[in-house]
Amino acid sequence: MAGKVHLKIAVAEHPHTSAIRSGEIEIEGVDAEFITVKPQIGAFRRMVRDVEFDVCELAPTTYIIARAYGAPFVALPIFVVRRFHHAGMLVRPDAGIRVPKDLEGKRVGVRAYSVTTGVWIRQVFIDEYGLDNSKVTWVVDDEEHVTQLKLPANVIHAPEGTSLAEMIAKGDLQAGVEAAAGIGRTGAPTGGWQEVEANYPDLIPNAAEVEAEYYARTGVYPMHGTIVVKDAVLAEHPWIARSLNDAFTRAKDEWLAKLNSGEATGAGADKYRKLQKIVGADPLPYGIEANRPTIEALEKTAFEQGLTPRRMSMSELFVDPETAPVREEA
Repeated sequence: MAGKVHLKIAVAEHPHTSAIRSGEIEIEGVDAEFITVKPQIGAFRRMVRDVEFDVCELAPTTYIIARAYGAPFVALPIFVVRRFHHAGMLVRPDAGIRVPKDLEGKRVGVRAYSVTTGVWIRQVFIDEYGLDNSKVTWVVDDEEHVTQLKLPANVIHAPEGTSLAEMIAKGDLQAGVEAAAGIGRTGAPTGGWQEVEANYPDLIPNAAEVEAEYYARTGVYPMHGTIVVKDAVLAEHPWIARSLNDAFTRAKDEWLAKLNSGEATGAGADKYRKLQKIVGADPLPYGIEANRPTIEALEKTAFEQGLTPRRMSMSELFVDPETAPVREEA
């Protein structure tokens, strides 16, 4: 590994990243040590609190908050998870909630206020349906990854030892975010949680149809799984931004070929084939320009939801790997 830069990298296993993790696709100039953290949420917390890794897959809202408070790492426009968020707010049938505005005055569960899934759902409900977010009581059962974050007054904690799943079952919550981001789990969020059944109706029943119209009109395609790199690494080796981007792009492109040929199978493949019908041939677009409307929407809504202390520019948040220098041979 002479001449290569050793990097500790914590990226989850995805079909379109597995060739990097396995070493089949090398990151040029990098001696990669891959760290597996399950769930990846545990790596989020370790990165924002202890800057434990050189490169890390991080929830984008967590990243934006951390960066606003001076975190010494910066993002590349590589987003390894995508999905829309009109769906995902589950409601008790007896709660009288028919449209997002009906959430005002109600108690709604989400694992933590800064969970990216919840932030995106609120963005849709605020911008598209006129929800006054300040009139919703958000009930959380986890701490925020970024310790400097000051929560808005309408965020409260669930009673100690009580899960959101239990609260909605008892009627103490009228609605909640689905799955691990809310009412679909019990136990410690950063490890050892148990998935539980959350069989409640979705607030937006025709979400897929609405999402297609929303994307066509706005260009916003919610992202997760942002790749961040220590500032110190890029200061010493600025070419690493391009090396990482090239490797992730190649891995994705090879997987997309399998997706399009039918060779890729499983739930992930099915998910992204459905998304192709909305967003086009590449359901995992990388790069600043391809994602500008999405990045700007998340940065704006994070500030408006009281998650960041100030507005942030694109150049503060992202390094453009397309303009990064190429590694010179040793």
